[in-house]
Amino acid sequence: MTSLKDVAALAGVSPSTVSRVINGTMFVNEETKQRVEEAIASVNYRPNLLAQSLRLKATKNIGLLVPEIAHPSFNLVIKYIEESASKRGLNLLIFNTHNNYTREAVAIDMLLRQRINGIIFSRVSDESHVVNMSRSSNTPMVVIDRAFHNEKIPNVILDNYQAGVIAAEHLIGCGCKRIATITGSFKIGLSRERHQGFRDTLEKHGMVLDRSMVHEGEFTYENGVAGVTKFLDEQIGFDGLWGHNDLIAAGAISTLCRRGIRVPEDIAVMGMDDVQFAEMYYPSLTTIAQPYQELCEKAVDYIDKLTSGERIDQFQVLLPPRLVVRESTCPRK
Repeated sequence: MTSLKDVAALAGVSPSTVSRVINGTMFVNEETKQRVEEAIASVNYRPNLLAQSLRLKATKNIGLLVPEIAHPSFNLVIKYIEESASKRGLNLLIFNTHNNYTREAVAIDMLLRQRINGIIFSRVSDESHVVNMSRSSNTPMVVIDRAFHNEKIPNVILDNYQAGVIAAEHLIGCGCKRIATITGSFKIGLSRERHQGFRDTLEKHGMVLDRSMVHEGEFTYENGVAGVTKFLDEQIGFDGLWGHNDLIAAGAISTLCRRGIRVPEDIAVMGMDDVQFAEMYYPSLTTIAQPYQELCEKAVDYIDKLTSGERIDQFQVLLPPRLVVRESTCPRK
């Protein structure tokens, strides 16, 4: 079996120089680096990654925890974090917490025992235990998507209050006079922030968001169905609807169409996230896009900086939402 010493002899350098090139731990001039890399390729040398991780007391792995792996928005989070980690030579371990904060705590504990480089997580809800676990650990951690205000853990999130403002402004601009909403769970901070921005904007325009026009539930297609069914069965009159994500909006549109109500002619409907199916759906879904790629790249960048011992002064990156107008809403007279 080819050894590191064999590579060093072939390249005409010391074994420590070969190690520096492989690990990127110290500067090696380009000419020497090229000789080492050519020697590695010619003998097909494969370093012992396990031995390296034990020696350095770290691995090339980062962990990612998501509340629901099958959810379209977390599909995008996984895709972009994996791409960003791969560019940095990092492997990704993915844990599905199934919206259960006990499973979440177990997954965090398991990762902390594996000398992992860092952990990126979207917490299940405000009831999650991961805050205390992260504070008692030296392992770098970054929160995405669901963070608390003034949290002392680096976090990268969307401006969810502004998303609510955009949703209300758009539906009002479409001529809607009575606007309902189907929300995510208010146990999750981003749901409360989206709702607050939405409600404040309606009130600014002299419109009252009655409690009967708010349906709280999960971020699921089924919640969209349940919310619209409730509004219709209780004869709540509305001509505009915002679902807190695209799955909710899709469930709402399907239910309206099955009840003989036209979208957008009778009721304008919009969602949130801009996942892939939003453009494929009929009618195509007006929604509010999250900059998933930027969010994920910044999260991995935080892990990189924390791992290298760089000081973090800005603990929160707040990203702007963007309106995407499609067929499910339209100007109304």
